[in-house]
Amino acid sequence: MTDDTSELDAEAELTYLRETPAEALLANHFFVLAQWAAVHLASSPADLVGAQLVIDVMAALLDSGEERLGPNLSLYRTALAEIQQVFVRASLAANAAAESATPMTDATSDEG
Repeated sequence: MTDDTSELDAEAELTYLRETPAEALLANHFFVLAQWAAVHLASSPADLVGAQLVIDVMAALLDSGEERLGPNLSLYRTALAEIQQVFVRASLAANAAAESATPMTDATSDEG
C-alpha cells in the first residue's frame, strides 16, 4: 500500500515553491524569523544568544537581498529595527538583573 496523500502533498509543495516568487517566500521567512526572535526574547530568562543569531540572520537577509526583496523593503527594515530595539531592552534588563543578583561588597570592610 502506498501513501498517495504524501506524494500529493509533496507535489503540491513543489508546485507552490515553483510558482511563488522568491521575494514572497523570503518575506514570509523573514517574518517567521522575526517571530522566532521575539519568542527567544520573551522567554524567561530571555534567550539573548538565540535571539542574536536570529536577528543577525534577518539582517544578513536584508543586506544580501536589498532592493531585490521587493517594494516592502522599508517594512522589513522597520521590523528588523523594532526587534533589535526589543533585544537591546532585553539585554539591559538581563544586565540589571545580573547586577542586582551580585552581592555588593563594602569597600571599607577591606580596611584593616
